[in-house]
Amino acid sequence: MPWHEVSVVDQRREFVMLAMQEGANRRELCRRFGIHPETGYKWLGRWQADQNVADRSRRPHSSPQRTDGAIEQRVLAVRDAHPAWGARKIARCLEREGASSPAVSTVHQILRRSGRVKAPLGGAAASQRFEMPAPNLLWQMDFKGWVRLGNDAQCHPLTVVDDHSRYDLCLQACADQRGETVRERLELTFRHYGLPEAFFVDNGTPWGDPSGERWTRFEVWLLKLGIGVIHSRPYHPQSRGKNERFHRTLNAEVFALRRFRDLAETQRAFDAWREVYNFERPHEALNQQVPASRYRPSQRPMPKRLPEPEYDSDEIVRSVPATKAYISFKGRLWKVPQAFCGERLAIRPASDDGKYGVFFAAHQVATIDLTSGKSVGHVSEQVSAMSPV
Repeated sequence: MPWHEVSVVDQRREFVMLAMQEGANRRELCRRFGIHPETGYKWLGRWQADQNVADRSRRPHSSPQRTDGAIEQRVLAVRDAHPAWGARKIARCLEREGASSPAVSTVHQILRRSGRVKAPLGGAAASQRFEMPAPNLLWQMDFKGWVRLGNDAQCHPLTVVDDHSRYDLCLQACADQRGETVRERLELTFRHYGLPEAFFVDNGTPWGDPSGERWTRFEVWLLKLGIGVIHSRPYHPQSRGKNERFHRTLNAEVFALRRFRDLAETQRAFDAWREVYNFERPHEALNQQVPASRYRPSQRPMPKRLPEPEYDSDEIVRSVPATKAYISFKGRLWKVPQAFCGERLAIRPASDDGKYGVFFAAHQVATIDLTSGKSVGHVSEQVSAMSPV
């Protein structure tokens, strides 16, 4: 029988003592103790060397392929400074510093040995990606889910990410999700980075209206600046994958590590992390480059005065009252979207007789059908059919 687990050292010692006796039949002793002769002679050799038959470490005396200790310490230092970063980002960071960076697999093994990483949960990462060919063609904007602060107030993080570069243009700790709040933050962003060609947003407040109307005062403000608005398909947040992914990163690298007392402290943390995200943190979708390497400010500056739409002198133009969303045409009042109260709209004939389009600059916002006597129908903006992520 093999060695008993409870007294294995004692059995080895007994075997050695018996085997060292004069005239002992060592092979027969091995058979009786239930061990292979090579094992018996091994224990005899160890006892004669240092009178020790306890188990020895099986770790090799040297590991010629083991990573240098200084490199391991640097890997762990980067990980400790950025606990949500994985092996690829850390390897890229060391390479950027001019250090002799080990392979990504080696970095992962260092993190695993040190207990810094665990096996990931969930399925495979998304592989289908859509990306604009240049910066500022499309910005993705959204509110991350609100977070409760230490003073029991709510923080609504407003995020704006450039579709091409993943550059974070705006990260603001807001107390609410009102259109006025977003407009105030965006004005500062526009003055710093210029104007995008379009925004990609969902259907919630303030870019969508709870009543079901897609036009909002906030969107009218963007249209005056020459910025288009593209809405994602309802119930399809994956179509705005870059913004959703940014929110997960924000959760992992900011909110998962601490709780903030108030909006001011949260904003200070946002400002510090935004620098890291844009200029230091390698991005996997950018081949481990940083977002700042692909971003350039827009050539369209924020105007000093908000432009108003211009119409030709021969067009039919109506002013919408500030308090009632109606325009007068052909002796009748026709309803228009509430967002255009106080604005000037043009009425242009459609291809069908008796039908007209109602336009705000070049954007059709409603229709008039004289043949049926129906009031203005709703004309929604473009709904995105973009690919996920």
